Amino acid sequence: MSLGLFLEEKNRVLRVAELNFAIKQLLESNIPLLWVCGEISNLVKAASGHWYFALKDDQAQVRCVMFRNKNQLLVNPVANGQQVEVLAAATLYEQRGDFQLTVEQMRPAGQGILYEQFERLKQLLQSEGLFAAERKRPLPAFPKRIGIVSSPQAAALRDVLITLKLRLPTAPVLLYPAQVQGGGSAEKIAAAIHLANRRAECDVLIVCRGGGSIEDLWAFNEEVVARAIAASEIPIVSGIGHETDFTIADFVADERAPTPTAAAQRVVPDRHALLRSLRDAAQHLQRAQRSRLQIAMQALDYLQRRLVHPAQQLQRQTQQLNQLQQRMQRAFAYRKQQQHWQWQSLAQRLIKAVRATQAQRTGQVASLAQHLILLDPKQVLARGYSLVQDASGGVVLDAGRLVVGDELRVTFAKGWVKGEVKESGEL
Repeated sequence: MSLGLFLEEKNRVLRVAELNFAIKQLLESNIPLLWVCGEISNLVKAASGHWYFALKDDQAQVRCVMFRNKNQLLVNPVANGQQVEVLAAATLYEQRGDFQLTVEQMRPAGQGILYEQFERLKQLLQSEGLFAAERKRPLPAFPKRIGIVSSPQAAALRDVLITLKLRLPTAPVLLYPAQVQGGGSAEKIAAAIHLANRRAECDVLIVCRGGGSIEDLWAFNEEVVARAIAASEIPIVSGIGHETDFTIADFVADERAPTPTAAAQRVVPDRHALLRSLRDAAQHLQRAQRSRLQIAMQALDYLQRRLVHPAQQLQRQTQQLNQLQQRMQRAFAYRKQQQHWQWQSLAQRLIKAVRATQAQRTGQVASLAQHLILLDPKQVLARGYSLVQDASGGVVLDAGRLVVGDELRVTFAKGWVKGEVKESGEL
């Protein structure tokens, strides 16, 4: 939720974490990347590789963090007391509520003007389409002649020549000398590129210079050099500075190499790699040919084995029919025997079930007979009890219902007697 939504809710009580999160979102969404100048102080290089420091001037300071993936790209060492310019994003460290800058790039103070010039020219040329991928031309796979625009005294030139000789010693090389540093060097580089195009003596051109500061490489950031490269009819590879150095010439060139040596490696193939590739291709062809021959021989052997005389084929089919007949007979006999076994098993199970049911019913009848015997009144009388009936034959259960003089019939286990009530009472 944004800070605006928080504020729109009346009587809203924010948690500290909510407030810090909202302020962080507000900062990051409203303040773009910006350059800030100041002095480095309290620099801490953590074990994780991240840098923590303060950027200060005579009136204020701000906390900064530069993460490992950014600071490891820096070429020059960084220490306390240095005046630097940083490209950073304003943010808030939520856990502590500290305002800080997350640094993306760092450069010595005073280079800002050059960078501004660099960016203005870069945007201009980009808007004209000089950096567009569709205008980039492919490099020749096997150049007939290689041209180099560089200073004859440059160490980068020696590296390029050594690399070209090692990789493809038969390739001719032409040097178009030019001053690559100092006043007027941009015009001389552009003139050398134009000269190479007028002579049309080579089919690929290397523009190179060794590493250095931004001031040392500035000739390759001049518009005159960029437009000379763009107007070149010969494909150009730029090999300027170190891997981390980018110039306007790199963006306009048909291909950018990270170093002069890499530029030389890009324009010519490695003869050792070519020889290895040829050997590998030859071996591959030999293996493919052997494989095809082996497959053809196996196919021929297979067809020969399948080629059978009609009589042999008829005999084989007769044997197959006999085998099928025998299998059917065995299957029928097995099925018949299996059904016989099933019937026998069912008959035995039925007999066992009938016997078990008969035994169960016999037990039930005996149990019922025993219950009937126990319920027989004579059995009760045999235990010493008597059956008393009144004159109507009803069983007398309550002496209180009799009066003196009533006739009674008393039945015993053996025999009966008649009597008359003489006296009655309660227990």
